[in-house]
Amino acid sequence: MTDTLPPCPECSSAYTYEMGALLVCPECGHEWSLTSAEPTDGGEGGVIRDAVGNVLADGDTVTVIKSLKVKGSPTGIKAGTKVRNIRLVEGVDGHDIDCKVDGFGPMQLKSSVVKKA
Repeated sequence: MTDTLPPCPECSSAYTYEMGALLVCPECGHEWSLTSAEPTDGGEGGVIRDAVGNVLADGDTVTVIKSLKVKGSPTGIKAGTKVRNIRLVEGVDGHDIDCKVDGFGPMQLKSSVVKKA
């Protein structure tokens, strides 16, 4: 049995402590369970979350939460635009949603600028 606790997966702080069944980081406030901390070899296995933390899946409808500039278009995508039937992909530069936006056509979006509808 070891007395050392794993470092925080968010900020890599070595000052983690146990609180009940959870491990807590005093520096960033992140909480996680010890069982989920042990098999962390490569993240969450491709789970993509929106800006507020909801898990996204293929076919979901999302809402853009901030206005976005689009290259080659005089207007951008306005906040509040609904995007239907998304597809999750391994994109470039964090663009992990493949979709069609009405009025703009097919494009890729970052999950950090959308919210599950």
